[in-house]
Amino acid sequence: MTSSWEVGPSKQSMATVNPIRDIVDKLDFNSLPKEYTLIQLSIGDPSKYGNLPVPKSALKILSEKVLEGESNGYLPSHGSGIARKAISDKYNEKLKQNKDKLPSLKNFEYTQNDVFITSGCSDALNIGLCSLLDKGDTVLLPKPGFSLYVTLCGRYGIKTKFYQCLPDKQWQIDLKQLETLVDDTTKCILLNNPSNPCGSVYSKEHLKEICEFAYKNKLVILADEIYADMVFEKETFTSCGAVSTGPIYLLGGLAKQYLAPGWRVGWIVLHDPENKCSKVRGSLLSLTQVILGANSVCQAALPSILHETKPQFYKALNMTLGYAAQICFKGFESIPELEPVKPQGAMYMMVKINIDKLNTDINDDVRFCQLLLKEKAVCVLPGCIFNCPNFFRVVLCPPPYQIREAIERIKSFCDKYSLKEEVERIDEILLKEGQKI
Repeated sequence: MTSSWEVGPSKQSMATVNPIRDIVDKLDFNSLPKEYTLIQLSIGDPSKYGNLPVPKSALKILSEKVLEGESNGYLPSHGSGIARKAISDKYNEKLKQNKDKLPSLKNFEYTQNDVFITSGCSDALNIGLCSLLDKGDTVLLPKPGFSLYVTLCGRYGIKTKFYQCLPDKQWQIDLKQLETLVDDTTKCILLNNPSNPCGSVYSKEHLKEICEFAYKNKLVILADEIYADMVFEKETFTSCGAVSTGPIYLLGGLAKQYLAPGWRVGWIVLHDPENKCSKVRGSLLSLTQVILGANSVCQAALPSILHETKPQFYKALNMTLGYAAQICFKGFESIPELEPVKPQGAMYMMVKINIDKLNTDINDDVRFCQLLLKEKAVCVLPGCIFNCPNFFRVVLCPPPYQIREAIERIKSFCDKYSLKEEVERIDEILLKEGQKI
């Protein structure tokens, strides 16, 4: 039998596009120079570099829960009561630590009913957006920003507008430009603090300004705080929930701070002191039922992971990442063709490429990254992935010796393509030709 028909993709699937894949798939890993070993400064997975182990106490409790054999079945789709209470207790601890919290938050506490456990923070983002916005509604997204935000919005037909984060002000939001973006379709604003890809950490004062803007315009805040408390020396993380009584989805998980993205445990904590979100609670619950819940064994271990991990672990992690940030900043700062923006937290930093200081072989960030990989076997992600052209993103997770080696290669690469070097070579050739004449 023959058939004249073929199966076509759904419109929804065709609208689901991840910009990272579109760019990364163009990077050629098959023709690397033989004299170099590949150095990856591009992977946002802290477990891939071998120098950032999961807390030993977390591994111990997880192993015990596996061997007990009592956590192998289905749980409530929005998470077990024990795990949700552990999360709400953790957030209440944070709330109490904030000595100058709003008077209206004085008697406010989270309960386990405010917590919805998800399959990683990406699932929390997915559920959060889907619970609030319909096709044609608008969300305000950061520029630069994590590319998955756009991917999720495309899937649901959600319109996007981008607020500008300013590199010369450590990526603070341009509040004047932000004010111009709101219209009748705008339903929420997404904040990522600390930031991927920028490594920025908002001050409490700046965060208050943003939250006041959201409250004034009746916008729900989706606060992507997966990098909460991952800050460098002399920096302080403040959660949106500590400075506002407005409705906020506080999104978090185990992926980054506990160095275990593969465990797939994230959450939404509904911050709603004024009870403005009573109608969306049922929607959040319904949406968790799509995949029937997150990892059951990890949920059983969650109380111990959140409350028994020693403070020294967090301190050592932040010191390690902060040291890597210092190496990167000083190294890139010494290269005339590059301008690093000093990070304050998370696991990343952004570096501006001064295209006007490079010769015509490099005309944008994608070309820069393609040639860098091809000639020096160093992989960084072009900024256009994050809606930030002519920058590139660096991951701070590799061990220091790899970072230093990568910087040396990048310096050599920039020297080769430097417009200054090319001009000097041309002048030298002209001088020789003139001498001959």
